[in-house]
Amino acid sequence: MNTPKVIACGALWTGVAAVFSLIILAGCSALPAAPERPVLYDFGPGLQDPAPAQPQAALPPLALATVDSAGLPEGSTAVHYRLAYADAQQLRPYQAARWSQPPIQLVRQSLQARLGQRRTIIGVAGALAGARANGQPPAVLRVELEEFSQVFASAQHSAGLVRLRATLTQPSALGENLLAQRLFIVRQPAARPDAQGGAQALAQAAEQVAREVADWLELVGR
Repeated sequence: MNTPKVIACGALWTGVAAVFSLIILAGCSALPAAPERPVLYDFGPGLQDPAPAQPQAALPPLALATVDSAGLPEGSTAVHYRLAYADAQQLRPYQAARWSQPPIQLVRQSLQARLGQRRTIIGVAGALAGARANGQPPAVLRVELEEFSQVFASAQHSAGLVRLRATLTQPSALGENLLAQRLFIVRQPAARPDAQGGAQALAQAAEQVAREVADWLELVGR
């Protein structure tokens, strides 16, 4: 006589358990997803040029100053881009892409690697100390990074743009004398209209700038 009540109670508890399961599942699905870590980019494995067939004569030592940045937020590691077809004056960061170091540090490393192939690179403090000691210090190269961004001419076409101002001075006991100055502008087409394409294009443009700076220093006799 009590069997229908037992069955009814069992069905009731089964239904309650199902409702609680749905509530728990709904609560889990409402939890915020873990934030995605941004992709880190650098300039790649570095110099991979083959060694020249004929050894080249060493060049005079050079003091390389810390790279300054005029057009980038200080200390920022964001990969920046501009929409030239919409608002070229707005510098925008990719949300899911970062440089492994601030661009000014990556650019200095690229310059030091290129210039150091044929000469000794020292710090500015050492050069100034040499000027006070014996009056024959190496020249000082100061670099200002004015632009380092991916510029979109259209939604599908962009290029990595590097604009860099190089100033060469000669330290003396009385200060530094200007020897030469030049503005370098390099545009490298991007293979993709995204952060990956921009990072690759900017790394290639930075390497091209380093080569041009090295050639320029030889032209001015340094």
